[in-house]
Amino acid sequence: MGRPLQNSLWQKVGRALADYQMIQDGDHIAVSVSGGKDSVALLYVLSEIRRYAPVRFELEAITLDLGLRMDFSPLVRFTERIGVPFHLVKTEIARIIFEIRHEKNPCSLCSKLRNGALHNQAKELGCNKVALGHHADDAVETLLMSMFFEGRIHTFQPKSFLDRKEITIIRPLVYVREKTLQEAAEIFDLPVIANHCPADKQTKRHEIKALLDRLEREIPDLRDNLLRSLQNVDYERLWVLKDEGIQDPAPPGPA
Repeated sequence: MGRPLQNSLWQKVGRALADYQMIQDGDHIAVSVSGGKDSVALLYVLSEIRRYAPVRFELEAITLDLGLRMDFSPLVRFTERIGVPFHLVKTEIARIIFEIRHEKNPCSLCSKLRNGALHNQAKELGCNKVALGHHADDAVETLLMSMFFEGRIHTFQPKSFLDRKEITIIRPLVYVREKTLQEAAEIFDLPVIANHCPADKQTKRHEIKALLDRLEREIPDLRDNLLRSLQNVDYERLWVLKDEGIQDPAPPGPA
């Protein structure tokens, strides 16, 4: 493993875990694994950290079968190799969204249904935390989606607590760039499964990603600066009004 990847992946994950105190001794963590590079890389990184971390914690890999005819056997073999129990949860989410509801904007409903199934399975397994594979680029894209389409400054939190489920959500990759995860998937030969969702690359999030790519050609540090701005908020210079009850934008899809 080269030094650049070590600095970009392991050190940034370690810093996020420390900054937001994401993992404590005795934690039982469900890792959401869609089969995409982000979630598979997250599972691999946490399984490696578990080997030398000063605290003890357990991992469970949870994959939701949305009904899109995907082959998850590579994930089964991978989780066996790294010693993490694998749980495949069959759902009818794709049928509900595309055949019954015929959703024109499916991401929001899909996110709610996936989260419900994921959290329920995590609770059944006795997990107190759920780890998601959302990374730095996701955070920046969500920020811009909120500003452009909802008129507010908002993105997801690195760590949050769900009162109704009594589960803590953690995002250990929040400092890691997507390109670093792509590199990790190739170097570690991770079993990445193609996304079969009909809405893949046809969403507002994809448009924002393309816009950032264009702007980054002119401003090379654009994404890093936007991410840094989330930690350097000058509240006194923002026009803060009461919450208007605007709903959260759909979070990133399967990582």
